[in-house]
Amino acid sequence: MKIDPIHQFNIEPLFTLGHIGNHTIAFTNSSLYMFIAVLLIALLMLASGRDLVPGRLQSVAEISYEFVASTVRGNAGAEGMKFFPLIFSLFMFICVSNLVGIIPYTFTISSHLIVTAALALLVFFTVLFYGLYKNGLKFFKIFVPSGVPLYILPLVMFIEVLSFFLRPVSHSVRLFANMLAGHIALKVFAGFVAMLGFSLGALGWFGGVLPLALTVALYALELLVAFLQAYVFAILTCIYLNDAIHPGH
Repeated sequence: MKIDPIHQFNIEPLFTLGHIGNHTIAFTNSSLYMFIAVLLIALLMLASGRDLVPGRLQSVAEISYEFVASTVRGNAGAEGMKFFPLIFSLFMFICVSNLVGIIPYTFTISSHLIVTAALALLVFFTVLFYGLYKNGLKFFKIFVPSGVPLYILPLVMFIEVLSFFLRPVSHSVRLFANMLAGHIALKVFAGFVAMLGFSLGALGWFGGVLPLALTVALYALELLVAFLQAYVFAILTCIYLNDAIHPGH
């Protein structure tokens, strides 16, 4: 029995929408799960209600709102709350899509670099354009840390500029790599259980107890990682936006 941990990441076209030149525009499984994530978030927000004593859905919606709001205030200040809709949307989209992708035989959107890079570039250009719009040329103070001796200032400025333009890379690769590696590990250990059972019969199923236990443990870890990666993406977005709001700090 062959274990193929990469097959789960294949993007498959579901139907064709049209053609542009020689390129086919298709609605894929990735597109489908993006719509599913957005639909689940919309249902959570719209169906939660406004009862004085919140039910389960309303509690989840209110906790999510307050969690992201406190994260924004703590890392970008009160002025950063103008970006709350963006940060909340990013957090919920990544978190829900990650959790949906944990379900067997589903698709994990954030396991593809093109998706995480698009989200990271959205944050990067938002920070860049808002920083220039709000502060003008003073925005470039973020490349000149205060208190740095003059003789090493050029080197520090070079490092700051390089790190600024590498933000989308680290921002996107962190999410992509964690989801990809976790799902590959899950597939490999789950494949061991089935492989032992098919190849060795009853003895194999007995020997598969350890891989099964590791699979369950990895599954629990992936549930935590699915939330943590959404949180890390959101908190880094807040930190980057804080540079645009307060470039001299």
